[in-house]
Amino acid sequence: MKYEDSKTNEKVHTDFRERMTYGEYLDLDQLLNAQNRLSDHHDEMLFIIIHQVSELWMKLILHELRASIDAIRGDDLQSAFKMLARVSKIQTQIIHAWDVLSTLTPAEYIQFRDQLGQASGFQSYQYRMIEFALGYKTSHVLKIYEKNPELHAKLTEAYESPSIYDAAIEALAKAGLDINPDLVNRDFTETYHGDPTVEAAWTTVYENVEKYWDIYQLAEKLVDIEDWLQQWRFRHMKTVERIIGHKTGTGGSSGVGYLKKVLDHRFFPELWDVRTNL
Repeated sequence: MKYEDSKTNEKVHTDFRERMTYGEYLDLDQLLNAQNRLSDHHDEMLFIIIHQVSELWMKLILHELRASIDAIRGDDLQSAFKMLARVSKIQTQIIHAWDVLSTLTPAEYIQFRDQLGQASGFQSYQYRMIEFALGYKTSHVLKIYEKNPELHAKLTEAYESPSIYDAAIEALAKAGLDINPDLVNRDFTETYHGDPTVEAAWTTVYENVEKYWDIYQLAEKLVDIEDWLQQWRFRHMKTVERIIGHKTGTGGSSGVGYLKKVLDHRFFPELWDVRTNL
């Protein structure tokens, strides 16, 4: 059965007794009933939804990062470029989410903060997996997830897997650039801190853009992602400072102090150093 709108002459389907609806396809009943407030305070709904939306965006970031790592390692750089460009666009959405959350005032937040117990964004396993995919490996955070063996196994696999920067270094070697061979088969559970051969290789790429055009594009896509991630971290830090000041986080971290400290970490160090050296 179709209904014809007399104003637009559009014919739309109205009989869904035997057809899948939009809500069924998106599983909206489950999605829209997942906002379970622990208090009666009006603004707790904002707090829950912002974090749930961010987790959905992070799920898509991980989907794209994993596929881009596979594409780079499979010499399909063009596909990786599209995925990484999408990641950067997603990151802008997550950054803007802090603007919405910052409408929550300190007086409002303290009305339901105690209801959170020790639950904290610090425990976001998807964020940890994004860090792992970008090359920041911290074994101590795995302990947080021991409560769930299936999730712990998933995180351990991500922890032990090569990062996107490991894939990029491998691409440099495949392009004929002189890369320390120990880096290609290194222990991927260790956070990468830099290597002179990688810095020299990126310098060569930036000095010979036309010859290494694809590798150059990869470098710039990675810089975009780290740039946006640091902007996300900064907005996170300032939003937390705006709402709770320098209180200890619900998860036990130092709160703003911890968030300021992680701003100093660089995922792709040589890609930043090369700008000084050119």
